[in-house]
Amino acid sequence: MRKISMVDLKTQYENIKPELDKAISEVINSSMFINGPVVKEFQAALEKYLNIKHVIPCANGTDALQISMMALELKPGDEVIAPSFTFIATAEVIALLGLTPVLVDVEPDTFNISPDAIAKAITPRTRAIVPVHLFGQTADMDAIMAIANEYKLFVIEDACQSIGSDYLNAAGEWKKSGTIGHLGCTSFFPSKNLGCFGDGGAIFTNDDALAAKIRSVVNHGMTVRYYHDEIGVNSRLDSLQAAVLKVKLQYLDKYAQARQHLATTYTKAFINEPNLIVPVQYTRSTHVFHQYTIQAVGFDRTKLIEFLASKDIPAMIYYPVPIHLQKAYLDPRYKPGDFPVTEQLSHTVFSLPMHTEMDNEQLNYIITSVFEFLKTV
Repeated sequence: MRKISMVDLKTQYENIKPELDKAISEVINSSMFINGPVVKEFQAALEKYLNIKHVIPCANGTDALQISMMALELKPGDEVIAPSFTFIATAEVIALLGLTPVLVDVEPDTFNISPDAIAKAITPRTRAIVPVHLFGQTADMDAIMAIANEYKLFVIEDACQSIGSDYLNAAGEWKKSGTIGHLGCTSFFPSKNLGCFGDGGAIFTNDDALAAKIRSVVNHGMTVRYYHDEIGVNSRLDSLQAAVLKVKLQYLDKYAQARQHLATTYTKAFINEPNLIVPVQYTRSTHVFHQYTIQAVGFDRTKLIEFLASKDIPAMIYYPVPIHLQKAYLDPRYKPGDFPVTEQLSHTVFSLPMHTEMDNEQLNYIITSVFEFLKTV
């Protein structure tokens, strides 16, 4: 049996090696490493895939979030609502720009931001909402957009874990994750569902004016070379990474199907196990399972993780400390117990290996090992 990894990027590369090697070689031979034609080719391919007018590539997913807020001209003191149960980057960029992060609880079933909690957190200083489509499925965007429209707020979708997920809106239209709000952001970190061989990210929008602003911000605030009309940053997706992503984009739906197969097998095995709560799929969103995340009931998850490690099976905890309890983000507005769902999840969730190259032998070994541990609970 092949070694089990949380993400098997080596095997994924080997399965499409000729295409990737050719794409990388073409960039090297062209020597157009920055803003080469392949960047625009990938951009156009992703626009077509997402059915959106504008994709603006950038250096990473964190930059995508920061640049989005800069383009919206949010000012220090403006409040931005985000979930406390997510990766730190979501709140990090809010704080870096001198904005005020307003953290809220998540839904107990999907782990995504709670629309009810958003509505209760709005004040006269609220300017934007950042729903994070956690672990691979889209949040309740109809409810979120209704709140945003009522209060005239911007919505920046954090789709760093959900690219390829589809959302069925109230009008009966299927929309890609990240294309519903005013702006969408994604990361191309290697372990993402669409990952490159380094860092990368992108911003999505249907708004022509916002797109023009973002293109300026990512390029030092320039629209004409050496003429800087606004404060910008240097955030580019290099040509080598674009070449890798252009190839991998062709396989994104196939990768999602592979992840969904694994998730279905995990869920069928664990759904009747009283000590586990399997992931819930929102009926109006497909789930692309960036992570397969379970809740432990009645036992210490660290014991299971240690047991799996002894059998050469990795498992991870996303995320062990909510943002509102992180040292760097302690705030007198929040105290332990304020976000009960988030805090419960931070103590009970764990993620099993999930990647596109896992075979049935590996999958069955993981499942059997989990049950072997549960017999001791």
